[in-house]
Amino acid sequence: MPLTHLFDTTVFSQPIKDKPLLSVMDRWSALGDSSVCTSAICVAEILQGLEARRSEKYWRRYRELLENRYAALPFDQTVASVFGHTAAALRKQGEPRPFVDMLIASTAKRHGLIVATLNARHFSGIPGVQVEDWSASSGD
Repeated sequence: MPLTHLFDTTVFSQPIKDKPLLSVMDRWSALGDSSVCTSAICVAEILQGLEARRSEKYWRRYRELLENRYAALPFDQTVASVFGHTAAALRKQGEPRPFVDMLIASTAKRHGLIVATLNARHFSGIPGVQVEDWSASSGD
């Protein structure tokens, strides 16, 4: 199956949480592992959180459930170009977005993927980026 969805950190981190959101886990399961990926940016955010937390329990969950299991699309020159163009246009319109979210959105835009997130407002209205709010069970 082709990749269709790029997880942001709020979605990608759910399996290692003490109480993962059922709406996320159901939607993830319905799509199947072969349709989803994340970005190197999200992996970096998760690793930063794990380092800060210093909890063997969460490290174990990460290693068992997420580490090297899903493609982590890189932030490369092409994504950087998408980022520069898109972020500048939004800033000019008076609608800047959080830096990390723009990196994730640019990765999704470059690869033609839908961003799966629990923070849809961070991604909505970015030209060329489709967004699904996974805090609702429908995935819409």
